[in-house]
Amino acid sequence: MALNTKVWIVQDNQPAAAGANEADESLREAADSVRQGGLVAFPTETVYGLGANALMTEAVEGIFQAKGRPSDNPLIVHVASETDLEELVLPYPPLAARLMERFWPGPLTIVLPVRPNVLSPLVTAGLPTVGVRMPRHPVALQLIKLAGCPVAAPSANRSGRPSPTLASHVLEDLAGRIDGIIDGGAAGVGLESTVVELEGERGIRILRPGGVTAEAIRLALPDAEVISEPETGAAPEQPRSPGMKYTHYAPKGELAIVQGKPEAVVSYVNEQAKLLKADGAATGVLSFSERASRYDADLVLDLGSESKLEDAAHRLYSALRRFDEAGIDRIWSEACPAEGIGGALMNRLVKASGGTIVELDK
Repeated sequence: MALNTKVWIVQDNQPAAAGANEADESLREAADSVRQGGLVAFPTETVYGLGANALMTEAVEGIFQAKGRPSDNPLIVHVASETDLEELVLPYPPLAARLMERFWPGPLTIVLPVRPNVLSPLVTAGLPTVGVRMPRHPVALQLIKLAGCPVAAPSANRSGRPSPTLASHVLEDLAGRIDGIIDGGAAGVGLESTVVELEGERGIRILRPGGVTAEAIRLALPDAEVISEPETGAAPEQPRSPGMKYTHYAPKGELAIVQGKPEAVVSYVNEQAKLLKADGAATGVLSFSERASRYDADLVLDLGSESKLEDAAHRLYSALRRFDEAGIDRIWSEACPAEGIGGALMNRLVKASGGTIVELDK
């Protein structure tokens, strides 16, 4: 049976601001829903998350059903303070505490040993660990505090679709499937959190790149060894974090990444687009500003300058959804250097394309 999905509007992302009594009441109502087992989408500084009480298996099961999410894909648990961890995880090493001190609240998820028989087993997908983060968004923090429980929350989209950065994206995917949406405006970073696990006393392995870059971690903890997972295109048998196994973030049209010298990329894409347009296919390009005007596709979306990849990260998911709205059948995307936030951007593009990469002669 379809649910009546309620929308609570919180202006300016400031639930506790002067004169925000209506916003406070909206958040209390949303928090009550989460506490009692409802599904509520809410803004974070990365993307919109779909929250449920992480202690209630029936509630967590609702996440998987609403999203159509595979059950072996673990969920991230959101907390409002480090003290919330005491009942959820076993004692963790000092390196984890140093990461929390430097990057919490913020877009960093840390995989920690889970305390048995506390969280719903669906949260961990049978793993002895759980990914935990403290979001930086004021609405998210207030919601978790008011709910009084840890909140399991993947991105608030149908599984495999581009993650939502606006409440309207959530409505597009999940209206009638969840209890409510807190509309707090546009999300910030635009890409999901970085997920890390610890190896020994000094090792920090990045399982999923995101809003906190490998370079930022190295700068903050210079004595640590930061290891990035290689982009092999191969899916692990058991994903250790979200975003590792399945095709994610995909538009409805077929997407390919084109790598090579800029001139060669433009020529290749325009040739391919001409051929497909002759057959009646609608074509699209994801481009950086430096070359956006040179493409001849039906819809060319500008991600911003390649010198400011933070803008591209913020615009990516909305752009993929715009291709869907326009009925684009075939999409080509320019590549970018995989340093800094570019690593996360390329990770999402590879996932969205199902690993389809065209490498032109250099």
